[in-house]
Amino acid sequence: MLADALLRSVAGTTALFRVTGANTDTNMSELGLVATTFADVVVSPVVMRKLRPTWQEGGEPTWELLVSATGVQQQISAMDLPSAQSLFSMTLAVAVAGQDYLIESVSSSEAFGQVYLYRLLLREARQQAV
Repeated sequence: MLADALLRSVAGTTALFRVTGANTDTNMSELGLVATTFADVVVSPVVMRKLRPTWQEGGEPTWELLVSATGVQQQISAMDLPSAQSLFSMTLAVAVAGQDYLIESVSSSEAFGQVYLYRLLLREARQQAV
């Protein structure tokens, strides 16, 4: 709860995790006969900041998203998932303030054996011309 209070006190906001839905008939979905479903999962509180870039030719800026473990745990329980890692692995994009980002890596901070904060390294999702 201390991490939640800290994230809220520094202008914490919400993030939308765009996740894939589970299809019940795997044979039909493997053949492409059943469309993949998507859902937006709201996780709060989160704080986002831009990391200092190291100078690289053509390098993209990276962002850090600090996510409350209790917010993640609420969504894990609601979606009946086994772990936070399963939620992060099925996340296709993270939307914060209308901008989409892709997850580069995930780490967690623990105290007394309990996770209290997740740190996601993100990069901007670029629109590709077809």
